[in-house]
Amino acid sequence: MKLAVLASLIGAASAFAPASTGVKTTALNAEKSQALPFLPAPENLKGYVGDVGFDPLRISDYVPMDYLREAELKHGRICMLAWTGYVAVDVGLRITGVPAELASVSSLEAHNAAVVQGGLGQIFLGIAALEMVSWLSISAMLQGSGRAPGDFGLGTKFLPKDEAKIEEMKLKELKNGRLAMMAFSGVVTQNVLTGSGFPYAG
Repeated sequence: MKLAVLASLIGAASAFAPASTGVKTTALNAEKSQALPFLPAPENLKGYVGDVGFDPLRISDYVPMDYLREAELKHGRICMLAWTGYVAVDVGLRITGVPAELASVSSLEAHNAAVVQGGLGQIFLGIAALEMVSWLSISAMLQGSGRAPGDFGLGTKFLPKDEAKIEEMKLKELKNGRLAMMAFSGVVTQNVLTGSGFPYAG
């Protein structure tokens, strides 16, 4: 009887022993993110320029990384142009041919003035057309065409021949785009809060 009880205890205890599967990777010892060392590195970021494992919401687990990088490059490029244009207007730069009702307004006033004048509607239609055309290349990329995110074949002849230098240039564009997104948001916010022109110090 005692032997049967002992055997059942040993059998019950062995059910809770960890199985030896040879697999060493767990959530605790998985590769850590370089940017956020307390989180595991997101798998889908690997191989992309500028990967430091920053995706705390794990968006790359649900949305294709090519699409995310395309969106990041697009918004970065737009904000580089937007910051330059916003500040250029407020320091007095004007181009010829601008309608009189828009020629003297500041960047802050330009939106409402362009709505009244009708120019903003034309800009909207132009951007919508560009978005529809660009979707063709993005769609092909998502279906495996091999197109790199953000590559529209423009300016490629200015890239260096060395692959490492090309990666360096791509990283510079990415970082400048990220900075421009923050800078443009900051400029507009500061301008709205202070109501003053460049340098928007109040």
